[in-house]
Amino acid sequence: MKVEIINIGDELLIGQVVNTNASWMAEQLNLAGYKVHQVTIVSDEREHILEALSLAEKRVQIVLISGGIGPTKDDITKHTLCEFFQTRLVMNEEAYRDVERLFARRGYPVTELNRQQAMMPESATSIPNLLGTARGMWFEKKTASPLPTVFVSMPGVPFEMKAMITEEIIPRLNQIFNTPVILHRTILTQGVGESFLAAQIEAWENNLPSHIKLAYLPQPGIVRLRLTGTGNDESTLSAQVTTQVTALRQIIPDYIYGYDNDTLEEITGRLLLENKNTLATAESCTGGYIAHLITSVPGSSAYFRGSVVCYANEVKEQIVGVLPETLAKYGAVSEQAVTEMALGVQSRLKADFVIATSGIAGPDGATAGKPVGTTWIAIATPAGVSAHAFLFGDSRERNIRRTALQALNLLRKQLLSYFFLSPFGILK
Repeated sequence: MKVEIINIGDELLIGQVVNTNASWMAEQLNLAGYKVHQVTIVSDEREHILEALSLAEKRVQIVLISGGIGPTKDDITKHTLCEFFQTRLVMNEEAYRDVERLFARRGYPVTELNRQQAMMPESATSIPNLLGTARGMWFEKKTASPLPTVFVSMPGVPFEMKAMITEEIIPRLNQIFNTPVILHRTILTQGVGESFLAAQIEAWENNLPSHIKLAYLPQPGIVRLRLTGTGNDESTLSAQVTTQVTALRQIIPDYIYGYDNDTLEEITGRLLLENKNTLATAESCTGGYIAHLITSVPGSSAYFRGSVVCYANEVKEQIVGVLPETLAKYGAVSEQAVTEMALGVQSRLKADFVIATSGIAGPDGATAGKPVGTTWIAIATPAGVSAHAFLFGDSRERNIRRTALQALNLLRKQLLSYFFLSPFGILK
């Protein structure tokens, strides 16, 4: 069943606000079996909204509209919907009582502007909004088929819209439309580029069943492989997708680190926590970004000791313990320097495991034999230290992100090896 999302607001078109509503709505609809055919953003202009509604009606069976139903003068959606559906605004007593109760709880009187929130198109079915004053509006238009075209207008405020979608709109749509089962599974990979990955899994991809599709979703440092299965029976479809994931594991076991919403910082943290070990970082080119990722995980204080951001060579020497002759002979971006960084922080912070990074993030700083993107990462364990060289690219921001993800994945592999664990045994 095709859906079009129409987001209304000048702030979306000038880049002042990122349209996160559309991506969230699309995800929820897709999980419920509805296919989002198009997302349209329109300005707060009557003609633009009318045109978008008219075009959407020709393309899809369900039109979901968010934004433009607040109490201010630029909120013209209700008036425009009345024009489109040839109806008029009338006072909805139930909606007005909701407005009164909401303002009473907040200790404010209901103004005339707020009272206007209870004015609803006469031909619309009112949808409750338990978190705000702007109710949703449900319209149905008869078509040549037995099923109507459904238009639903809702607030643009994200937490109000989200509650309305999950608690009211999708359940009501399910009473009208029969949808197939759509199941997604995302396999997360790190340490291999999209084109190289595609070459390695080409035979597997070519043999996927016709009802299971693969999408490549690359980001700096990782490539997400999303399998989407469509069918009529959820348990059968789930088993079929799982079979394909298992087959993929056999082809690229070294690159898969997790699934769906897993993150490397969560996975490595879980390994450390379960085995009662600690971690610290010695960061030069990443400037504390790895520590930030680690500490973004709730409960990380149980295993994370701390970080030394040793950006200047003096700090590498005086705080971390890198030898001056090492820096003079090999430079800060070298196997020798990053190894001494890891061992120095391991000793000073009394950590079992340490990540150390040193590189040329760019855009300047390149030297002969060390172009922008040259990076060394060391992982210290209770059994010793290993260092690895990488050449990432010429974008500073991407280099920092890629270094952090690469470092966390190297740590993950070292943890698995040190604890003699299967790489797939710890994935939830």
